[in-house]
Amino acid sequence: MSGTYEGVREETFTALRTQLQEAAAAFSDGPGALEGILLGLVDDVDRAVREPLEIFPVCHHSPASAVAMARRLREKQPKVVYLELCEDMAPLLTELRNCRLPVAVQAFASEVDGFPPEWSPLSVVAPITEASAEYQAIAYALDTPGVELVLVDRSSDHVFQWDARGRPAAPPADPGAPPAEEEAALHGEAVGLEIGDLRPRFAELEEHLLRHGRVRHWSEWWHQYVELPLGDSDHDTYRQVMLLIGSLFRRLAPGDPHRVRVDEDRERYMWTRMREHLAATGADPADCLYVCGAFHAASRVAEFGVHGTDTFEIGPRTATTWQHGLIPSSHAAIEAQFGLAAGSVSIAATLWAKNVKRTRVEPYRLAGQAGTKKTRVKKTVAVPAPAPAAPASDQLTGFLQRPPALDRLDEAELLGWSVDIVRAARRNGYLASTADAIAVFETSILLAGMRDRAKPTPYDFRDAAVTCIEKDTVPGRRDVRRLVDIMMGGDRIGQVGYDALPPLARDVHDRLAPLGLKLQQRGVQRALLDVAGRPELERCSDVLWMLRHLLPHGAARPIMGERRLGERSLQESWDLALGTHQRALIELGYEGVSIEQVLEQRLRRTAYSPQATAATVLRCVEEATLYLRSRRLADELGTRALEVLSAERNVDGAPEVLRRVRALLAYYRTSEPVLPPWIETFATTGYAHYCTLLPTAFTDDDATVRHVAAMLGFLFSMESLALSLGCDRTQLELAVAQSHPEDPSKTALLWAAKTHLGVLSRADLGAKCDELLGNPLVVPSYPRYLSGFVHALEPVPGLTDFVVEAVSNAFARLPDPVLLPWLPTLITTLRSGGAELAPLLIREAGRIFPGRLAALDEWVPPWRDRPEPESPYAAPRTDGAGGCALLAAHPGACDAVAQLLGCDGTWEPAGPGPSGAVLISAYPATAAALGALMAVP
Repeated sequence: MSGTYEGVREETFTALRTQLQEAAAAFSDGPGALEGILLGLVDDVDRAVREPLEIFPVCHHSPASAVAMARRLREKQPKVVYLELCEDMAPLLTELRNCRLPVAVQAFASEVDGFPPEWSPLSVVAPITEASAEYQAIAYALDTPGVELVLVDRSSDHVFQWDARGRPAAPPADPGAPPAEEEAALHGEAVGLEIGDLRPRFAELEEHLLRHGRVRHWSEWWHQYVELPLGDSDHDTYRQVMLLIGSLFRRLAPGDPHRVRVDEDRERYMWTRMREHLAATGADPADCLYVCGAFHAASRVAEFGVHGTDTFEIGPRTATTWQHGLIPSSHAAIEAQFGLAAGSVSIAATLWAKNVKRTRVEPYRLAGQAGTKKTRVKKTVAVPAPAPAAPASDQLTGFLQRPPALDRLDEAELLGWSVDIVRAARRNGYLASTADAIAVFETSILLAGMRDRAKPTPYDFRDAAVTCIEKDTVPGRRDVRRLVDIMMGGDRIGQVGYDALPPLARDVHDRLAPLGLKLQQRGVQRALLDVAGRPELERCSDVLWMLRHLLPHGAARPIMGERRLGERSLQESWDLALGTHQRALIELGYEGVSIEQVLEQRLRRTAYSPQATAATVLRCVEEATLYLRSRRLADELGTRALEVLSAERNVDGAPEVLRRVRALLAYYRTSEPVLPPWIETFATTGYAHYCTLLPTAFTDDDATVRHVAAMLGFLFSMESLALSLGCDRTQLELAVAQSHPEDPSKTALLWAAKTHLGVLSRADLGAKCDELLGNPLVVPSYPRYLSGFVHALEPVPGLTDFVVEAVSNAFARLPDPVLLPWLPTLITTLRSGGAELAPLLIREAGRIFPGRLAALDEWVPPWRDRPEPESPYAAPRTDGAGGCALLAAHPGACDAVAQLLGCDGTWEPAGPGPSGAVLISAYPATAAALGALMAVP
């Protein structure tokens, strides 16, 4: 193509310049800014056309660009193709043949060096679809011998270097933008690189185009006024129109200094790389083709062109290590990433297939490409694009003056659409009928006429279907707009083939092969593991539990079976969706070569994070034991837990620390011959640590009663181990004595602690509760005291019966006018603060209270005084010597007690006297004491 334009003359666009100059003078009362803009557009097009190295401007996912690219590649057969794509992504392009499009080329960095830590992880994606000019260029270059493909855009590292915040702002979303669904999030939070981005950055310009074009969003405007007119145009017309659009959007863009500088630096970068390659290889610019976005094709930087200046210096990359791979993409993900209207990419794919069939252009496809449909095109009857009438002829003037072609209505196509959408609506619960199909057909034609269109577009048809079928309700989970998108081609979702997966993902598939499932298939699959019958499946179970920990929710979900410390399930059932979450699995491969390595790295990263707490590190210890079975890593992380606990000055994590250290201690006691040194040190350190913080926690408003109860639970449960390792119980007693809480719940908790330590008897504790119930001023706060007693069951579970007694006494003693107002407070307090302790109270109440309602009326609580039943062994008392008959009836027991008391003697036959035993008569005081001990009256 460059040879065609070598002899370009200055007067190529003279006629167009003259017309635009006269128009500018007429509209602005003389030459001025408008004339400069209009003539500048022509100058930009003329400059790009004159360039010896042919520039091919494109728009991403544009069927017109794809058709023009395929046609031009077959005509020109370039030997070098320069492509606007991150230069560090070049090694991945050969793996596209192992994938089913659409997919995205990704650069990923989990650990940053040279960027702020809060930016991590960094991710850059470049989606590729079959209906894109870039894929045509890639397929041609990779499958044509002797052709070199060179990526010339900035590297992934420079993408973040050149952005002031490291997060380029996403383009404004169209009103019809897709919802944030699972398929729309396949790219995650990656920074999208849209090859051939072509959209006005001047909001007023876009609003003007949409209003006068009678469309609702930008995707529809581009389809109507660019895609359709350029679908059958020749190469010169296509190039000049795209250059003109790119120049227009560039000159009318707002003057954001940072964005302008980034755009110009990208252009300098690309031209510098191309000149370096030409100088290094000696390639002829006439045999090269430069594929870039139309926005960058109309560039005015000094480095533009083969003969541009070489003053731009490319800065070094940071020390960040980037990983590269292919991830699955979808039409919805592309639309969400770049703010396109819902269904626009699917409509573009449908239009691409029609253009290929209509123009009879044979597209390029990578050999062995998965998921592509072979187009039956006879080369002998292929009609090439018409050749230019003259070198560098002015095609813009004729194109701009030519009225739009009136495409006649294809009634058969529109009628088929109407019937299909009604059928789909009925399957999804809509009460649609043949009348609705007719209404959709006629409304589509009506809307097209109102919008000055001879033929309804898919967007007109979609609006008509929503109007005529959806009415005001959506019976199912899919609305009519979504049904039309599915009918027009659906949300095609790509897939990365096994050979293109990173080593970690391939290793996961290999290790799960015994399950016999198609793991790359999208959707949920059920896996049944009989570990007891097939021991080899235990390794699969290990992999699944690690995937459950590493992948998002839903990728590997256990249905039956669990993994706890010291426990292994004999049978397991899993719901697997690894194909749906293929992106997450691939990104794991950027962090290591095996899931064990990735899990260990993540556990270490979490444990050594500056925000790590003792509870967090203990969780890492537990996970290292559960999933990795690594004693070495568990001991290392346990030592780290000691350091973090010693540095903590609050008790926010005390409940979690208590729960996890109890579980780990129980596990080590049952599975190890001796306790690990770190957990012994943790017990002594924690004992001293919480003793020190206990008085402050009782008075601190930020420390809740749950936190203080967890501290006491740690101290009481670890007391025996800590004392055996050298701790002093006096430290705990002093800490409790120095605690003086004011909060009622903490006060009750302190009373329970003193009862456990023996400072306060249960009788005194009951007296305090009776005193609270007898004080009218304290009764409204009594539920808070009960809350403290409930939390006290964590450190002192022996008080369960007392708590049941305290609650029962409150219900029994308080009248309804007093009881009913604070009853909701009691219920909400117990539910919010002691839900995990409620089962203890329920079991104890079930043990104490009668099991039948009829027995409740005669039931007497065990804590109330009642007369004891008369013992059958008791004799009538005529004097003070009670219990003699009982002792005489059981001489063995009497001998044992006498021996304990140091009494010697022998039994003699009982006489007629009431005592019946000489020994008892000899020791009346002992007999009386023994009778009192045995509760004999």
